[in-house]
Amino acid sequence: MISKTSEYALRAMVYLAENPASPSPLQTIAATTQVPAGYLSKVMQQLVRAGLLNSQRGLGGGFSLARPASELSVYEVVQAVDPISRILECPLKLPEHREELCALHRRLDDVMEMVEHSFRLTSVADLLKKPTFPKRLEVRKKAIRKSPA
Repeated sequence: MISKTSEYALRAMVYLAENPASPSPLQTIAATTQVPAGYLSKVMQQLVRAGLLNSQRGLGGGFSLARPASELSVYEVVQAVDPISRILECPLKLPEHREELCALHRRLDDVMEMVEHSFRLTSVADLLKKPTFPKRLEVRKKAIRKSPA
């Protein structure tokens, strides 16, 4: 549903929200979040340019959240690194779909709108909370293996 880049950005933001006392070095964030440091460096710079992170050079430097985690939405993070693509016109450029999207593309765009809405309502601080019910990963993995390709 979201790109690896977005997931990496969210992992880093959650790490920083969990460790707000002082700036965190890139290498520490990369090791803890299991994201390649070179790739994470580019993602972090995008987040800095978007005003979501602060960057401090030198001894004791690193990255920190620009605002409290409760004021940073998942939507802002995703949009900063790999914006959600909405379907605004027929991707096939069919003349009969000039006025409105076909049923397929309308439904796909509706789903993306729901994702956007959910991401806007979810703060980075919300990602620190324990889930109210556990998701059993082994059950999900079995279901994925059984589904027809």
